[in-house]
Amino acid sequence: MPRPHPARWIVLTVLTALTLVLPLTSPVQAAAQAPLGAPPARCGAPGFQTFGPATTTGAIVGAVLHGGRGYVVTRGLKPPIVAEFDLATRKVIRSVPLPDGPADGAPEGAWATTVSGGKIYIGTYPVPDLYRFDPATGEVEHLHSFGRNGGFVWSLATAPDGTIYAGTYSDGRVWEYSPATGAVRNFGVLAAGERYVRSIAADADNVYAGLLDKGRLMAIGRADGAVRDITPAALGAKPAGFGVLADYGDRLLAGSGTFLVDVRKDGSDARVLDLGVTSLDAITVAADGTAYLSSRPYGSIYRYRTGDTALTEVGTPPSPGDEHRALALTDEHTLVGFAGSGGVWSMDLRTGKSEFTELLDAGIPAGPERPQSILLDPRKAIYVAGHWAVEVRDLRTGAHRRIRVPGEPKAMLLRNHKIYAALYPSGQIIELDPRNDRIRSLGYLGNGQKRPWDMEYDRRSGLLLIASAPLGADLSGALTLLDPDTGKMDVYHDVVPDQSLMSLTVDGGIAYLGADVLGGGGTPPTQSAAAVAAFDLRTRKVLWQVTPVPGNRTIQDVIVHRGLLYGVFKRNAGWFVMDLATRTVIRQGPLTGYGELYVHRGRVFASTYFGGGNVHQLGPDLAEPKLVATGLGDEWYTNPQLAFEPNSWNAWTLVGRDLALVRLDPGCPALDVTP
Repeated sequence: MPRPHPARWIVLTVLTALTLVLPLTSPVQAAAQAPLGAPPARCGAPGFQTFGPATTTGAIVGAVLHGGRGYVVTRGLKPPIVAEFDLATRKVIRSVPLPDGPADGAPEGAWATTVSGGKIYIGTYPVPDLYRFDPATGEVEHLHSFGRNGGFVWSLATAPDGTIYAGTYSDGRVWEYSPATGAVRNFGVLAAGERYVRSIAADADNVYAGLLDKGRLMAIGRADGAVRDITPAALGAKPAGFGVLADYGDRLLAGSGTFLVDVRKDGSDARVLDLGVTSLDAITVAADGTAYLSSRPYGSIYRYRTGDTALTEVGTPPSPGDEHRALALTDEHTLVGFAGSGGVWSMDLRTGKSEFTELLDAGIPAGPERPQSILLDPRKAIYVAGHWAVEVRDLRTGAHRRIRVPGEPKAMLLRNHKIYAALYPSGQIIELDPRNDRIRSLGYLGNGQKRPWDMEYDRRSGLLLIASAPLGADLSGALTLLDPDTGKMDVYHDVVPDQSLMSLTVDGGIAYLGADVLGGGGTPPTQSAAAVAAFDLRTRKVLWQVTPVPGNRTIQDVIVHRGLLYGVFKRNAGWFVMDLATRTVIRQGPLTGYGELYVHRGRVFASTYFGGGNVHQLGPDLAEPKLVATGLGDEWYTNPQLAFEPNSWNAWTLVGRDLALVRLDPGCPALDVTP
């Protein structure tokens, strides 16, 4: 079992926090060097100001090594960039945008890459398309669309004869593409209800597919298309999804949750290693049969050979907590890793020493990404979270810096001049001190909880409250109560039976929870409609649970104001108001989209996706939503959020992907910021 590292995240050094001072070069950004936030005119034009990209990124998804150079694809940019990284000079020497294909939608990244015939093949999202990049000419070619907008090519592999195999979402299929002829076929449904072929490998005879929802390992005959389930029985009746898979000679190596699976290709002689809290995200195999594996949450690199009863640690790259997109060997002593946050490292396997290069420093084109969350420290700074980073703008000076963090902050809050962030995909809660940018870990949610959707601070109890959901084929979410001073964490798993949690709000010592019957996805729900539950923070008991409106499976957000609970539905976009005294719904109706709820200066607001990006007033005492602003765009990665200034109707948010200060005065005509 890999050795845990409980102290590794107690305090991050300056190196791992990696604060960067970024130049602001565009006209709008240059103007932002002055103090930010002059108030928009009262009911007059323009009603908003923008301050350049809210958060920029050099993050990557797909990565592959070929001919001494790394080829990576950016994450979250439109269009995504294929960048060529020279391992000798540690510089990006070429960057090429991926053209938009013929299908509706546009690519924003590519999780999957592989090499065939000296060319780089790239599988994109959220349009599941296949592209080819020729390093000799620098040309990019669109080859095929595997489905409609909203899909992913999650995995690619090359068979010995050069044939390409792709695993896709949301159809859960394996596809074959012939580079020689352009011919395409798929192998049909591999498992009923499966959505993700998350990992894939191929040899001369078979394609091997790791399924995420159903937790199955499948073998498909390349000649006849016959499908066989080779999942080791040792994993039990409900194994975790197979997130990583590698050809290992006459065997396969795979990561399934916190297990390493080493199995013959016919499904026999399975060796299953329990890794404790460790999971695997990339595998490469040396010529001598030694496998090297990257891990989370601590980032250690291990080696393994069949017959070993445990993994052997060889070192830890200086990018803790990162997701690794690929591992590769340049020679027998040098391992190269591609970090999802936007970095490339090289490790000497004899000493464990490594060299890390930030791709932003190496010359990868930075661009605006979809933000995760926003937080205002009034009169001091605005914080915008992106992928593995938080960007900080000083409201007094306009100074701008970027702080590396070990994940995506899905929720942030301010307490005692410190920032608390709930991170995906680790489920880690961190404390960030903006005075010195030092990070302290408060621990991990555990219990399969990887998606912390909402977080609140209860002044009465002094606790942080986190609402979370699992990944994969699991329905059960959790409410976590965390003491930020001591780190004591109490997790109430499955607090709303067979439902995950999307949201929470606190009022009078009671936490009100908004649930989701779909959980992590991939398994049929047992409930038909999402519930609201009341949880007593003193007794730690659920006081009651009700279904406010039948037929709505996801309650995206809830908030309490003057004895009324306001809620927003996600899938059938709508709103409702419930009287907490009687637990009856007194108002409900449609909404232009789903999003976040806020109480500000006695009014209830909803910031929503779709319809161009809108803000509505929902209360008090309104029979239908009142439009306050429109045209903000739909560029949030998570829910569209607002950060209200305490003593005005102005709020920090996005206009497109730009940071903006927007007037949201319900006494003014609706503000339209549509370009």
